[in-house]
Amino acid sequence: MKKKLLIGGGILFVILTGIFLGVTNGLSEGANVTLNGIDLSNIPDGSYTGTYEFKRWSNSVVVHVENRRITGIGIASDVPGASITDCSGEMFRRVIAAQDTKVDAVSGATVTSKAYLKAIEDALNSRLG
Repeated sequence: MKKKLLIGGGILFVILTGIFLGVTNGLSEGANVTLNGIDLSNIPDGSYTGTYEFKRWSNSVVVHVENRRITGIGIASDVPGASITDCSGEMFRRVIAAQDTKVDAVSGATVTSKAYLKAIEDALNSRLG
């Protein structure tokens, strides 16, 4: 009986360790991603798709520009599990208000926030060639 309990505990430890490593993999790197900002002065009206791919924080967004201003941002493909943090709406509001990606991340969702911001930068900066 003691041996089965020991084996069961060992298996549980291995499973929990694997889950922990999977969840935390890339957190430090993702939190330290540099945001470059955006320059809307040369962006013509239109809708632009941008992506960001980094481990489990990959996503795509569509950024709508009118009169050299971001008027809306939508999700083309979301960060897996992002509905848990629900930070996309807040991030998009911050970017639209600032007209830039150099905004504060949502508390408790720093890496997810930066993934959205990098996708927005990709959408607009790739337009500049």
